[in-house]
Amino acid sequence: MDFTPKAIIDLAALRHNLALAQRQAPQAQVMAVIKANAYGHGVERVLPALEQAQGLAVARCDEALRLRALGARKPILVMGGAYNIEMISAAAEQGLILAVHHPGQIDLLESLPKKALPRCVPKIDSGMHRLGLLPEQTEAAMARLKALNCLGEQPLLMTHMACADDPTSAMTDRQWRQIQPLLQRYDAQLSAANSALILSRPEMQGNWVRPGIMLYGASPFIQRSGPEVGLRPVMTLQAPLLAVKYLKKGETLGYGATWTLPEDMPVGVVGIGYGDGYPRHAPTGTPVLLNGAEVSLVGRVSMDMITVDLRRQPQARVGDWATLWGRGLAADRIAQVAGTIAYQLFCNLTSRVRVEIHGQG
Repeated sequence: MDFTPKAIIDLAALRHNLALAQRQAPQAQVMAVIKANAYGHGVERVLPALEQAQGLAVARCDEALRLRALGARKPILVMGGAYNIEMISAAAEQGLILAVHHPGQIDLLESLPKKALPRCVPKIDSGMHRLGLLPEQTEAAMARLKALNCLGEQPLLMTHMACADDPTSAMTDRQWRQIQPLLQRYDAQLSAANSALILSRPEMQGNWVRPGIMLYGASPFIQRSGPEVGLRPVMTLQAPLLAVKYLKKGETLGYGATWTLPEDMPVGVVGIGYGDGYPRHAPTGTPVLLNGAEVSLVGRVSMDMITVDLRRQPQARVGDWATLWGRGLAADRIAQVAGTIAYQLFCNLTSRVRVEIHGQG
């Protein structure tokens, strides 16, 4: 038996989640977000399951160039844009679409021949105040981009919502109102809907939607899990039980002796730790799924191991597989207990974890 932790990547679940995004936004085209190595799932693994998406989106030019090298021929939006002449030239050569969020990026475009320019999508800062042209910068920017003939037949404006994960926030409506005059003024299409807006605000879906975290089965909402909104986990992280020990009341566990046994009881050692990407700050009480029942992490997370309370699973044996998150145990739950987000759980997985691909057919 291989006692290496494994991440099962379920491409059937990914196709299900993409289809859900398409059903929720039937009038829009879908630009699947696969930045950060497909949120830690591996772009080379997920590409075959994204054939039904009309386009792809990444954060950086090098990510887009890697997709082209892997054979991706769909339109690819680089949401961070380019920052030097070399990036712009490579984007034009590979047919990438560049977001433009700062006048300095237009300066670079103007230094190149028009025939050597890629298509550009102005990114508008509608209130998040991260990247984006401020509304008062938009008129000059649009005039310059139009003169460069890099807006396409019809301009596409994009923006990003700061509080879409909270459906009760008034911020989303304020940002929506901010972008409307610009759409009308430039007869532009819109890309604003991330996973949360796709699932909650059909009136804000625009022409291109950008599903990200929902593709991988985690919830975009602060108070709901992926399964609760109809998503299926793409990554299931599992590790084997390495040892079962029967310890006495009053004994302590692990580094710092931070957890004391409340009674005579069995304790299991699971072969995964922060060296594999499991969150070191996960506290005692974090759920782990073992043989169909939840047990609790106890004591500190080590580099290679965690310890779990086996009182609810006294029959557990060495070699049994524990699920840390995924099918049967939503990553959203683990993230909430550990004080983080599912995005970080996925992206922090290390190369020590063996990967299995399921659902390829």
